[in-house]
Amino acid sequence: MPTIRFVDENGALLGEQQAAAGDNLLDLARLADVPLHWRCGQGTCGTCKVRLATPVAEQRPSRKERNVLLRAGAIDAAQAASECWTEARPWRLACHLHLSEEDWEVECPAF
Repeated sequence: MPTIRFVDENGALLGEQQAAAGDNLLDLARLADVPLHWRCGQGTCGTCKVRLATPVAEQRPSRKERNVLLRAGAIDAAQAASECWTEARPWRLACHLHLSEEDWEVECPAF
């Protein structure tokens, strides 16, 4: 069972939650009372953006997620056009992320 650690921009622990593969990251943040902004929960507002601090070899964000992150100013046009990301600490939308079997560390931006 993976453990999700939510940290702030300085690495201070905001919360920790046990998870199961397939759980939604936004739901886990809410269960852990992590101070993460979110409005819609549908992936259209861009307020639930987080950085994945745990290295992930390859990520394939959906076109919708890439467009929302571009509109929110979290990524540039070149990254929005790329279907596969290999960036070490990419911005992602918590509502679009589903857990794997590995432990994750997620950086939540200050608000």
